[in-house]
Amino acid sequence: MKYLIVTSLASFVLVGCDSEKAAIDDRKEVTKEILDDRKETVDALAVEAKKQTDINAEIEKAKIDADKKAAQAQLEADKQKADAQAAFEKARVDAQRQ
Repeated sequence: MKYLIVTSLASFVLVGCDSEKAAIDDRKEVTKEILDDRKETVDALAVEAKKQTDINAEIEKAKIDADKKAAQAQLEADKQKADAQAAFEKARVDAQRQ
């Protein structure tokens, strides 16, 4: 009878340990799945951030090019204005001499 009680008690302990181990394994797997999902989310966000950075870089390059062209056009206009002003002053000097 003593052996029956000890054997029964041992089997209950073993069954209890097995269910605890199974629960631990289940929690481990759930944790791994959650972490994998987070990793995928981080990866996707990084890809999107890189795309947006590339887009922003292209926009900045276009702005720089536009500013450069505008500045060059203004300088060319200023040059033409200076030429016209010089031509006008020369013509005025010539007109005063006559």
